[in-house]
Amino acid sequence: MSPETGEAASGAPVSPPRGRGGDLRPPESRADEKATLLTFLDYLRESVIRKTEGVPDEVAGTPAVPSGTSLFWLLRHLTAVELNWFLWAYDGQDVPLWDDDPAPDAGGTRDELVAAYREAVRRADAVVAACDDLDRPGARSLRETAPPTMRWVLVHMIEETGRHAGHADILRELYDGSVGR
Repeated sequence: MSPETGEAASGAPVSPPRGRGGDLRPPESRADEKATLLTFLDYLRESVIRKTEGVPDEVAGTPAVPSGTSLFWLLRHLTAVELNWFLWAYDGQDVPLWDDDPAPDAGGTRDELVAAYREAVRRADAVVAACDDLDRPGARSLRETAPPTMRWVLVHMIEETGRHAGHADILRELYDGSVGR
């Protein structure tokens, strides 16, 4: 979502923030299928980023649960997942597979990690924008099966990002009690 325009990368409007610490509402979209999928994905991407706002880097980089998950780990993981599904697997660019299970203490500041995530999202959105058929399979698969369609990748990324947005909700609540999207 563009903070300047209040629009998703697809150009569809995203509902404005509301109460409880800038909580985001689910997006409204009356667009075509691709724009609707991107609108929901952008909403979830922005929700994850917003959970890191105002959290000191040392706190955001420290695992808050036994699994090693931290707000920064989530940003690094989602950055790699975006690149792997859209650039490595779908676009077929000659790029290495990104590590989507980074070390919990891999470093970086919030500004650096958010910038890297936004750049991965920008690159992923460019691949989606260039796709004129959601039924087109990707160039290669992250699994030992045929590459999935762009539709499947978009739905999977909504699921993946939504799952981790929920993790970010819990980590933020553990830090300062903030709740909401």
